[in-house]
Amino acid sequence: MEMKYVPTTCPYCGTGCSMNLVVVDGKVTGVAPYHRSPVNEGKLCPKGVYAHEFINSEDRLTTPLIKKDGKFVEASWDEAYDLIAKKLKSYSPSELAVLSSARVSNEENYAIMKFARGALKTTHIDHCARLCHSSSVAGLATTFGSGAMTNSIADIAESKCIFIIGSNTFEQHPLIGRSVARARKNGAKLIYADPRLTPTGKQADLYMQFRSGSDVAIFNAMMQEIIKNGWEDKDFIEKRCVEYEALKGEVMKPEYSLENVEKISGIPAAQLKQAAEWYATSGASSILFSMGITQHTTGVDNVKSSANLAMLTGNIGRPGTGVNPLRGQNNVQGACDMGCLPVVFTGYQKVIDEAAHKKFSDAWGFKDGICKPENGYEVTIMLKTLHDNPGELKAMYIMGENPMLSDANLTHVKEALEKLEFLVVQDIFLTETAAMADVVLPATCFAEKDGCQTSTERRVQRFRKAQDPPGEAKVDWQIIADVAAKMGYADQFAWQSSEEIFNEITSLTPSYAGMSYERISRPEALQWPCPAADHPGTPILHTTAFAPAMPDSKGLMTAIAYKPAAEVPDAEYPFILTTGRSLFHWHTGGMTRRSSTLDSEVPTGWIEINVEDAKELGIADKELIKAKTRRGEIEVPARVTPDIMKGVMFMPFHFAECAANMLTNDALDPVSKIPEFKACAVTVEKIQEA
Repeated sequence: MEMKYVPTTCPYCGTGCSMNLVVVDGKVTGVAPYHRSPVNEGKLCPKGVYAHEFINSEDRLTTPLIKKDGKFVEASWDEAYDLIAKKLKSYSPSELAVLSSARVSNEENYAIMKFARGALKTTHIDHCARLCHSSSVAGLATTFGSGAMTNSIADIAESKCIFIIGSNTFEQHPLIGRSVARARKNGAKLIYADPRLTPTGKQADLYMQFRSGSDVAIFNAMMQEIIKNGWEDKDFIEKRCVEYEALKGEVMKPEYSLENVEKISGIPAAQLKQAAEWYATSGASSILFSMGITQHTTGVDNVKSSANLAMLTGNIGRPGTGVNPLRGQNNVQGACDMGCLPVVFTGYQKVIDEAAHKKFSDAWGFKDGICKPENGYEVTIMLKTLHDNPGELKAMYIMGENPMLSDANLTHVKEALEKLEFLVVQDIFLTETAAMADVVLPATCFAEKDGCQTSTERRVQRFRKAQDPPGEAKVDWQIIADVAAKMGYADQFAWQSSEEIFNEITSLTPSYAGMSYERISRPEALQWPCPAADHPGTPILHTTAFAPAMPDSKGLMTAIAYKPAAEVPDAEYPFILTTGRSLFHWHTGGMTRRSSTLDSEVPTGWIEINVEDAKELGIADKELIKAKTRRGEIEVPARVTPDIMKGVMFMPFHFAECAANMLTNDALDPVSKIPEFKACAVTVEKIQEA
């Protein structure tokens, strides 16, 4: 028996925990601690501990599949490549769309971005950041000049006050929760705002229970209280911010008084007052948020409001401060950094910028040019276009995404995808989306490839190959390069290793320019921006000035008015539905539900109902009930609990058999085009026995 440890990075949330894969006779059999990481110091959450269990699942894709007469048949790689190349070449660039993946490496995201813009020449490329943190990117880029987490995970432990809103941190990012716990042990106050008394809320010094969708009103009320008491940081505002008077003019309006916002949000005025005082006067306050504030039609407004609060109190650019969006997927930050968005190349260099467009066109060397210098469609607009304007988009190439479970209003998604003439899906399992494809290509998981990913704190870290892929499965970037070669672009994709791709990335991306495999292979890796080979990386952003993209490098304060959710409760649908994750599952469940240990902990979904609401409805705990919205209905077990606000209901979104996204609202934020997963009107009813 031959055994070895292979150090790598966890494939689940965006924390970026390191681990060792235990390899016995060439197969991954377990996970062991990797103690040298500054992120997790050998500790892991349950998902990380059992991250090996899905790798050798019996239903891994092992050979290309082509759909003939409505059924999949096994095919050779050449047969699949020939069909894909022939079909893709038959469409004009504007008829093609591409989805990249927050699960795969930076190198693979870069490869498919280059493939989309160079080989297909389409402007339509996006990925699931659209559905989780596009409003973070848009909101923080507008206010600070950079859409990323401002501070490091370890730095949270330096905070004197932590305000968590829209994030169940202790369940969704447990190793970030560890830094929160360290801060509290050192005397920090923890403020937690959420409709549910989650494990995070049970650690809080102040728990504020509120109605989903009232975030802007809460932020504005806190800022009004801060200004009334003179707790604002006048020096920081004067030297480092613009448009303070406009912000002040909005937040000082009577509708944002503590008493009025109590009526809007449900948070008692005394709690709002206490939160404002603690946050403003601690000396080092940090904001943590996740999809609870981003997945709204006011998602960008919510994020800008968090930035307003931080700037108002000078809580930017120092240890223990900052605005810190917590990324939900292992490489959602990296996929954005690699330009897998419809408006930017790598490092957020704008597609419509003439110099940036020329830079990439010249570097890539496509003789017939690249995509037009125009912005493309977001994934939500792709699906809307497919649904409402048949024939405008005709073919789609999806790598490692499963919109048939992850997107809002799944009936609409299915109807949209059915209107495609040609669909290619590249994945490790036959997902609900792959089942709809014309061609399915078997890819590799994190344990079967080399590469890197970028965590929520901008830390670029290594994947390392621990075993060979199953059957004929191939590494994602190699598949893309092979398809490109079949289309006549072999020279542009002639990489021999992931390291070659990374070197190409660093040559084109200023924020990654000082990185190399040697440097990111060290336990501490590197945090961008890292502009030169002798640069140590950047743990804290905006220390003395905001990003150069901002006029005079100053932060932009923004006057934001409260607006309710797109759909509010009424007589027919009297409750608010919100969604989220479970400690034991991740995203659409494709990996965690193939882990026997994790799946046995939480084998199916549920809908949380307040005890009083359940009593009025005559619903018992664990009873199978029907949940309905204007978009669909599902049958789901009830979980009756005092830990959720009266009038609010909650569902996790991992479970195909009771898919929360059959119910969620696909109304979009006007700027980021993110759907309103976190607030819609719902009703529940008992299932009548036959």
